[in-house]
Amino acid sequence: MNVVPTTLPGVLILEPKVFRDARGFFMESYNRRRFAELGLPTDFVQDNHSRSVRGVLRGLHYQIQQPQGKLVRVTRGAVYDVAVDLRRSSPSFGRWEGVELSEDNHRMLWIPPGFAHGFLVLSEMADFLYKTTDDYAPEHERCIRWDDPDIGIAWPLVGEPILSAKDRQGRLLCEAEVYP
Repeated sequence: MNVVPTTLPGVLILEPKVFRDARGFFMESYNRRRFAELGLPTDFVQDNHSRSVRGVLRGLHYQIQQPQGKLVRVTRGAVYDVAVDLRRSSPSFGRWEGVELSEDNHRMLWIPPGFAHGFLVLSEMADFLYKTTDDYAPEHERCIRWDDPDIGIAWPLVGEPILSAKDRQGRLLCEAEVYP
Protein backbone atom coordinates (compact mmCIF):
# COMPACT_ATOMS: atom_id res chain seq x y z
CA MET A 1 0.00 0.00 0.00
CA ASN A 2 1.27 3.43 -0.93
CA VAL A 3 0.73 6.17 1.67
CA VAL A 4 0.55 9.75 0.38
CA PRO A 5 0.65 12.59 2.93
CA THR A 6 -1.66 15.56 2.41
CA THR A 7 -1.28 19.18 3.46
CA LEU A 8 -3.11 18.38 6.72
CA PRO A 9 -1.06 16.56 9.39
CA GLY A 10 -2.41 13.05 9.89
CA VAL A 11 -4.79 13.04 6.89
CA LEU A 12 -3.44 10.43 4.47
CA ILE A 13 -4.32 9.14 1.01
CA LEU A 14 -3.97 5.36 0.91
CA GLU A 15 -3.40 3.70 -2.45
CA PRO A 16 -3.81 -0.08 -2.20
CA LYS A 17 -2.18 -2.48 -4.61
CA VAL A 18 -4.78 -3.46 -7.18
CA PHE A 19 -4.31 -6.73 -9.07
CA ARG A 20 -6.17 -6.70 -12.39
CA ASP A 21 -6.75 -9.33 -15.03
CA ALA A 22 -9.42 -10.23 -17.60
CA ARG A 23 -11.82 -11.26 -14.81
CA GLY A 24 -11.69 -7.94 -12.97
CA PHE A 25 -9.55 -6.96 -9.98
CA PHE A 26 -8.59 -7.83 -6.42
CA MET A 27 -7.41 -5.46 -3.70
CA GLU A 28 -6.94 -5.60 0.04
CA SER A 29 -8.70 -2.60 1.58
CA TYR A 30 -7.76 -3.37 5.18
CA ASN A 31 -5.18 -5.57 6.86
CA ARG A 32 -4.63 -5.10 10.58
CA ARG A 33 -0.94 -6.08 10.50
CA ARG A 34 -0.16 -3.81 7.53
CA PHE A 35 -2.07 -0.88 9.06
CA ALA A 36 -0.14 -1.33 12.34
CA GLU A 37 3.16 -1.34 10.40
CA LEU A 38 2.14 1.97 8.80
CA GLY A 39 1.17 3.47 12.17
CA LEU A 40 -2.52 3.57 11.25
CA PRO A 41 -5.37 2.54 13.56
CA THR A 42 -6.30 -1.10 13.68
CA ASP A 43 -9.28 -0.97 16.02
CA PHE A 44 -12.34 -0.05 14.01
CA VAL A 45 -15.72 -0.43 15.72
CA GLN A 46 -18.23 0.34 12.98
CA ASP A 47 -18.58 0.01 9.21
CA ASN A 48 -20.99 2.31 7.33
CA HIS A 49 -22.27 2.35 3.76
CA SER A 50 -24.15 5.20 2.11
CA ARG A 51 -25.52 5.54 -1.41
CA SER A 52 -26.14 8.98 -2.87
CA VAL A 53 -27.04 10.48 -6.24
CA ARG A 54 -25.14 13.11 -8.21
CA GLY A 55 -24.98 16.48 -6.50
CA VAL A 56 -25.58 15.22 -2.95
CA LEU A 57 -23.29 16.94 -0.49
CA ARG A 58 -22.99 15.34 2.95
CA GLY A 59 -21.21 17.20 5.71
CA LEU A 60 -19.23 18.66 7.20
CA HIS A 61 -19.77 16.26 10.12
CA TYR A 62 -17.89 15.49 13.33
CA GLN A 63 -18.53 14.38 16.90
CA ILE A 64 -17.39 16.81 19.60
CA GLN A 65 -17.21 13.91 22.10
CA GLN A 66 -16.34 10.36 21.06
CA PRO A 67 -14.51 11.80 18.01
CA GLN A 68 -14.26 9.33 15.17
CA GLY A 69 -11.32 8.56 12.96
CA LYS A 70 -12.60 7.49 9.54
CA LEU A 71 -11.17 5.30 6.80
CA VAL A 72 -13.26 6.19 3.74
CA ARG A 73 -13.51 4.80 0.20
CA VAL A 74 -15.84 4.61 -2.78
CA THR A 75 -16.87 1.29 -4.34
CA ARG A 76 -19.21 2.70 -6.97
CA GLY A 77 -18.98 6.06 -8.70
CA ALA A 78 -16.90 9.04 -7.59
CA VAL A 79 -16.92 11.67 -4.84
CA TYR A 80 -14.93 14.73 -3.87
CA ASP A 81 -13.99 13.99 -0.27
CA VAL A 82 -13.03 16.75 2.20
CA ALA A 83 -11.46 16.90 5.66
CA VAL A 84 -11.29 20.10 7.73
CA ASP A 85 -8.95 20.47 10.72
CA LEU A 86 -11.02 21.45 13.81
CA ARG A 87 -8.18 21.21 16.36
CA ARG A 88 -7.80 24.77 17.65
CA SER A 89 -4.22 24.06 18.83
CA SER A 90 -3.19 22.84 15.37
CA PRO A 91 -1.23 25.10 13.01
CA SER A 92 -3.61 23.91 10.27
CA PHE A 93 -6.81 24.78 12.21
CA GLY A 94 -9.60 25.67 9.77
CA ARG A 95 -7.70 24.43 6.71
CA TRP A 96 -9.13 21.79 4.42
CA GLU A 97 -7.94 19.05 2.07
CA GLY A 98 -9.97 17.60 -0.80
CA VAL A 99 -9.34 14.48 -2.88
CA GLU A 100 -11.32 12.55 -5.46
CA LEU A 101 -12.14 9.00 -4.43
CA SER A 102 -13.60 6.67 -7.03
CA GLU A 103 -14.26 3.10 -7.99
CA ASP A 104 -11.57 3.54 -10.66
CA ASN A 105 -8.72 5.02 -8.59
CA HIS A 106 -9.41 2.78 -5.53
CA ARG A 107 -7.96 5.44 -3.24
CA MET A 108 -8.90 5.60 0.40
CA LEU A 109 -8.59 8.53 2.78
CA TRP A 110 -7.64 8.27 6.46
CA ILE A 111 -9.18 11.12 8.47
CA PRO A 112 -8.06 11.10 12.12
CA PRO A 113 -10.21 12.25 15.05
CA GLY A 114 -10.31 16.04 15.30
CA PHE A 115 -11.44 16.70 11.74
CA ALA A 116 -14.81 17.43 10.14
CA HIS A 117 -15.63 15.32 7.10
CA GLY A 118 -17.87 15.70 4.06
CA PHE A 119 -18.20 14.67 0.44
CA LEU A 120 -19.86 15.69 -2.82
CA VAL A 121 -21.08 13.03 -5.27
CA LEU A 122 -19.59 13.59 -8.74
CA SER A 123 -21.05 10.56 -10.54
CA GLU A 124 -24.67 9.58 -11.27
CA MET A 125 -24.60 7.53 -8.07
CA ALA A 126 -21.93 6.68 -5.51
CA ASP A 127 -21.54 4.00 -2.86
CA PHE A 128 -19.43 5.36 -0.02
CA LEU A 129 -17.99 3.02 2.63
CA TYR A 130 -16.23 3.97 5.81
CA LYS A 131 -14.84 2.44 8.96
CA THR A 132 -14.89 4.42 12.20
CA THR A 133 -12.75 4.24 15.33
CA ASP A 134 -15.63 5.08 17.68
CA ASP A 135 -19.37 4.51 17.76
CA TYR A 136 -21.85 6.93 16.25
CA ALA A 137 -23.13 9.21 19.02
CA PRO A 138 -25.91 11.43 17.64
CA GLU A 139 -26.01 13.54 20.81
CA HIS A 140 -22.40 14.60 20.12
CA GLU A 141 -22.71 15.06 16.36
CA ARG A 142 -22.06 18.55 15.03
CA CYS A 143 -22.07 20.05 11.54
CA ILE A 144 -20.05 22.88 10.00
CA ARG A 145 -21.55 24.67 6.99
CA TRP A 146 -20.29 23.21 3.73
CA ASP A 147 -19.99 26.73 2.26
CA ASP A 148 -18.35 28.52 5.22
CA PRO A 149 -16.42 31.41 3.61
CA ASP A 150 -13.74 31.31 6.32
CA ILE A 151 -12.88 27.74 5.31
CA GLY A 152 -13.36 28.35 1.59
CA ILE A 153 -13.67 24.81 0.25
CA ALA A 154 -13.46 24.76 -3.55
CA TRP A 155 -16.22 22.18 -4.10
CA PRO A 156 -16.42 21.11 -7.78
CA LEU A 157 -20.12 21.99 -7.91
CA VAL A 158 -22.38 22.19 -10.93
CA GLY A 159 -25.40 24.09 -9.63
CA GLU A 160 -26.66 23.91 -6.07
CA PRO A 161 -25.88 20.84 -3.97
CA ILE A 162 -28.56 18.52 -2.59
CA LEU A 163 -28.44 18.86 1.22
CA SER A 164 -30.20 17.21 4.12
CA ALA A 165 -32.15 19.41 6.54
CA LYS A 166 -29.44 18.76 9.13
CA ASP A 167 -26.67 19.91 6.78
CA ARG A 168 -28.60 23.07 5.88
CA GLN A 169 -28.49 23.94 9.60
CA GLY A 170 -24.69 23.65 9.88
CA ARG A 171 -22.83 26.32 11.86
CA LEU A 172 -20.05 28.58 10.73
CA LEU A 173 -16.63 27.59 12.02
CA CYS A 174 -16.37 30.83 14.03
CA GLU A 175 -19.42 29.83 16.11
CA ALA A 176 -18.97 26.05 16.21
CA GLU A 177 -17.72 23.82 19.01
CA VAL A 178 -14.23 22.64 18.10
CA TYR A 179 -11.50 20.53 19.67
CA PRO A 180 -8.81 22.02 21.94
